[in-house]
Amino acid sequence: MKRIHLQILRMFPGPFLGWLGTLIFLLVMQFLIRYLPDLVGKGLPLVVIGEIIAYNLAYMVVLAVPMSVLIANLMTFGRLAETNVYTVLKSAGVSVPQLIWPMLLLGAVITAGMWKFNSEVLPAANFRASSLWKDIRRKQPGFELTAGVFYDGINDYSILVREIPPDSSDLIDITIFDYSDKSVQQVLIKAASGRLVSLEQGSQVDLLLEDGEMHRVLNPRGRVQEDRYERLAFDRHRLSFDLSEFSFERSDPDDGYRTDRTMRSDEMIGYVDSLEASIAERSESLRTVGMRWMRDSLYAPVGAPIPGADPLDTTRTYAGSRIALRGLTELQANQAFDGALGTLRADRSVVEQINRSIDSEQQRADKYRVEIHKKYSIAVACLIFVLIGAPLGLSMRRGGLGVVGALAMGIFLFYWVTLVQGEKLADRGMLIPWVGMWGANIVMTILGAGLLGYVMFDLKARPLFRRAA
Repeated sequence: MKRIHLQILRMFPGPFLGWLGTLIFLLVMQFLIRYLPDLVGKGLPLVVIGEIIAYNLAYMVVLAVPMSVLIANLMTFGRLAETNVYTVLKSAGVSVPQLIWPMLLLGAVITAGMWKFNSEVLPAANFRASSLWKDIRRKQPGFELTAGVFYDGINDYSILVREIPPDSSDLIDITIFDYSDKSVQQVLIKAASGRLVSLEQGSQVDLLLEDGEMHRVLNPRGRVQEDRYERLAFDRHRLSFDLSEFSFERSDPDDGYRTDRTMRSDEMIGYVDSLEASIAERSESLRTVGMRWMRDSLYAPVGAPIPGADPLDTTRTYAGSRIALRGLTELQANQAFDGALGTLRADRSVVEQINRSIDSEQQRADKYRVEIHKKYSIAVACLIFVLIGAPLGLSMRRGGLGVVGALAMGIFLFYWVTLVQGEKLADRGMLIPWVGMWGANIVMTILGAGLLGYVMFDLKARPLFRRAA
C-alpha cells in the first residue's frame, strides 16, 4: 500500500506544476493585453515592467493553485481508474479513504501554505502593485519625435519634423510653434536642419537648429496699439527643453493608505475589533440618551397616551396633560415646554447621527470581514478540490486531457461565480459575511462528500443508478 501511495504522490506534481504554469502564463497574457497600453510608450525601464508583473503574479497564484489542485487530482486518480489499478485495489479490499488520504494530507499542506500566502504575501503584493501603478500613471510619455507628426508632449511647444534619418540624431525641415514667452503672441521657428543633444543623463535635451528663420508677433505696448511683426534669420539657434518631468520617479512603496485588499489578515482583524469597540461605545451613548429620556419625562401624559399624538408637537395641544407642567402658570408652562422640546429635538438629532455612524462603521466592519473570510475560504478550497477531484477521477473510466480540463473548468467556474456573488451580497448587507464567503465552500464540500459516497459504496453498480446511467 505504501508503494501505491508513493506512486500517487509521484504522479501528482507533474500535472499540478504543469497546469499551474499554464494557468499563470494565460493570466499573465491576459494582464499584458489589458494593461499594455498603460505600460508602453512611456519609456519605463524593463525592471519596472517586470516588477509590476511580479506583483500581480500574487493574485494569479491565488486563482491558479486551487484549479491546478483540482485538475491534478482528476488526472492522477483518473489515470488509476483508466489503467484498472483502482479496480485491482478495490478487489483487494482497499477502500477509497485508504487510497486518497495521502492526497488529503498533501491538500492540507497546500491549504496551509495558501492560508499564509493569502493572509500576508497577497496583501503586500497588492499594496506595492497599487503604489507602483500610481507612479506609472504619473509618468508622462518620453520625448520621441515622429516624422510628419506634430509632437505636443512639451508644454508651450509644438514641434514638427518632416524627415528623421534612421539611426541618427539629425532632423530635417523643422517647424516649431513656441508659446513659452507670454509677451509674444506666437513664435514660429523654421529651420532647414537640426540635431538633438541629450544632457544631464536625459533630464535635459538641446535642439541645435541651423539655417532658419524666426517669425514673431509682438503684443502692443505703451502707446503702440497695433501688433508688431518681427522676422529674424539665423545660422544657428539653440533651444533647451527640461525633460525632468518625463523621468520615472518611485514613491515610498511602504507609504500610503491601505484598503481591505492591501491589509494583512491580522491587521484587518485588529481594525474590525476597533470598529466593534467604537460601535459598542456609540451604542452605550444611545442607551445613555434613552435613560435620560426616561428620567426627564416631561412628555409623559397623565393617563393613557392620546392616539396620534406627536411627542414633538409644537402646538401645545397636549401640554396641559403633562405631569411636570401642573401647577405652573401658562407662561411658565410654555417656557418649560419649549425648553423640553428643544432638548428633545437636540437629543433626537444626536440619536440620528449616532445611528448613522453605527450603520457606517458596521458596513465597513462587514466589508473587512468579507475580505478576511475570502482569503481563508480560497485557501481551504485547495483541500475541498482534493475531496472532489479524487472520487471524480476514480469514477471516470475514460477521459482525455480535454475532458478533464473542461470538467475542471466547469467546476471551478461554478465555485468562483458562487464565491463572487456571495461577496457582492455580503458587501451589500444581504448576507452575513461568513455565509457569503463560505457558502461556495459548503456547497462544494457537500458535492465532494456526495461524490466520495458514490465511489465508496459503488453506487454506479446498483440497479437504480445503472438504469439511470
